[in-house]
Amino acid sequence: MFIKTIVKTDRTTGKRYDYYRLCESYRLNGKPRHRTIVSLGTLQNLSTKEERKLLADRIESMLTGTINIFDNQENAHISKYAKEYYNKIKENQLYAVPKKQANNHTSDYQTVDINTLETDDAREIGAEWLSYQAIKQLEIDKMLEESGFDEKEIKTAITHIIARSVYPASEHKTAQWINENSGVLQIPSLKGLKINKNHLYSISKKLYSIKDSSEAFLSSKTNELFDLQDAVILYDLTNTYFEGIKKGSEYAKFGRSKEKRYDARIISLALVINEFGFVKYSKIYAGNISDGSTLERTINDLEARRIDKTAKPIIAMDAGFSSDENIKMLIEKGYDYISVSKRKLKDYVLEKNELEQVEITDKRKGKIKLSKVKNQGDETILYVKSENKAKKEDAMVDKIGERFEQGLSEIELALHKKGGTKTISKVHQRIGRLREKYKSVHSQYKIDVAEKDGKAISLKWTKIKEKKENSGIYFLRTSLKDTEDNLFKVYNILTEVEASFRVLKTDLSLRPVYHQTDKNVLAHINLGILAYQVVSTIRYQLKQKNIKHDWKNIIRIMNTQKTVTNTMMTKKNQKIIIRTCSIPSVKTKEIYDALNYSYAPFKRLKSVLPEI
Repeated sequence: MFIKTIVKTDRTTGKRYDYYRLCESYRLNGKPRHRTIVSLGTLQNLSTKEERKLLADRIESMLTGTINIFDNQENAHISKYAKEYYNKIKENQLYAVPKKQANNHTSDYQTVDINTLETDDAREIGAEWLSYQAIKQLEIDKMLEESGFDEKEIKTAITHIIARSVYPASEHKTAQWINENSGVLQIPSLKGLKINKNHLYSISKKLYSIKDSSEAFLSSKTNELFDLQDAVILYDLTNTYFEGIKKGSEYAKFGRSKEKRYDARIISLALVINEFGFVKYSKIYAGNISDGSTLERTINDLEARRIDKTAKPIIAMDAGFSSDENIKMLIEKGYDYISVSKRKLKDYVLEKNELEQVEITDKRKGKIKLSKVKNQGDETILYVKSENKAKKEDAMVDKIGERFEQGLSEIELALHKKGGTKTISKVHQRIGRLREKYKSVHSQYKIDVAEKDGKAISLKWTKIKEKKENSGIYFLRTSLKDTEDNLFKVYNILTEVEASFRVLKTDLSLRPVYHQTDKNVLAHINLGILAYQVVSTIRYQLKQKNIKHDWKNIIRIMNTQKTVTNTMMTKKNQKIIIRTCSIPSVKTKEIYDALNYSYAPFKRLKSVLPEI
């Protein structure tokens, strides 16, 4: 272990000062890495590197259980610091403290009647305990306390965040799950809590009341915990739809639905995340807002939040935000940007021919060819040809073509049916409607209609064009002046936004929205974002250990761990009641170990009832 020095700037005075973190080194894919175990603050009484090294050694010796050689009067102030941070690490489970040997337990022999053994009240605990430890790691409980939440409110908030992470549902169903299915309230610090749907509604609204401060706290905390820098931030806008009429709502409006639910009112969510998938900022808008109109507002809000005003992140965004007005705004504010171009260039010259183009692979192992486009002024235009995108576009064209041909077959079949449409004008009308419906493919077909006495007698068609040669081709526009390879790596991070929205909207049930009042709607979305931060904290750390499960699969694995109550009768007619957690499976242990989390929330609990 070692102590890392971070130079920070006081926002009020502008004065720079040293801030310290205890870190440990490890190797990932053969490359050295390090992670932050705990923040140490300014360590004002430890002025030299030697003293700070002694402190790191002292804490490590306490964590590993080895004999400490510095425990003397001369280094009493170091020992004081060491004990303080050792207790903090142990309390918040920031490091895997070696487990005691199994043979250290106290023996307890009883003569029991095996035939009286009963097992009941089995509840899931693995996913809940995993999420709880992530919440403690993020220090959400301390953040809530500083925000004025009392002890009961903190416990209720933590329980609700865990529930949204593990079992996203309505408040009514969530309360049922907490009380009837989950072992979350058997976690010692949450034990004794009473939960009903009204408690959950109330705490969701209170959590929304501190949305901005909690968002800023978690943004800073995740950077600090994992030693991250927001070199690239990704911006996108999504929406989710309502079940119900929702008249009179300020936010529920008809608009362009991402789920194609044009029959339902929607609400929009703008999300800014860093390249590692952690939320930096979110904003809720009415459903009818246009994508491009939200970018400047978001940039201004981010400007107000950023501590370091000098190092500005690269803004990565989708085509919907890359209007000329937005690009001009970013340049004026001093931001570099990278975005999908709204239009495909027609007359362009590449700097490299096909054989010389840079070839890389995307996250799905598909080949991608890259080249800069010549003579584009101050802006860099990057030509991208994606193998996977080409396959997807061709498959879509094939599917639409099949539907178009099926429609022609139905028109042709009607010519030979009694009562079918045969009048030539009506037949052409049907063909015209079909062309209108399938605009993207109808030009690929030649259609001939034979007629006699004003009636169509046959309909034939032939395909005259093959798929477009430019399938899978698109363009990126950017202010960066760099190699094709590096430019695309920056843009490729944009897929993190898509993954984030998928987790939020599907895994954490952000859609559909059933709430009736705007207050409950806003609280519902904010709770989903808080749960997402917990999920991201777990998944980020697992990815560092090359465990790349999606969240639903993690829950499935963790749900194999249960809590159960066993009862049995002794020879003396006493009833023994034992509450215990099941031993985690191999895959469950793998996840716990990768995160340095403990295996169970409590040890075996035993009680003996008097003689019956």
